[in-house]
Amino acid sequence: MFEKFFSFDRMITPSIIKVLFWIGVVVSVIGGLATIIGGIAAPYGGGTMVLSGILGIIFGPLITRVYCELLILLFKINDNLGEIKEKLCGEDKE
Repeated sequence: MFEKFFSFDRMITPSIIKVLFWIGVVVSVIGGLATIIGGIAAPYGGGTMVLSGILGIIFGPLITRVYCELLILLFKINDNLGEIKEKLCGEDKE
């Protein structure tokens, strides 16, 4: 296990990205709820805050998901290139 860890054969960052996604979702929802509560508590003119809070709850997790998928895509591209390299090197040895 440690051999793969220290030789960078196995990437741990995709697992970290999944955790960061859930943290991003929680932060987006809490931020949206805080904005909604702030808009409700405003004496006047809080309608835009409520609307932006709702949009934050809807689009915050969506944007976080897209960003995390793009990061994971880089690692999948790396894995696929490694498989292609192994196949090409395997053909050279024959």
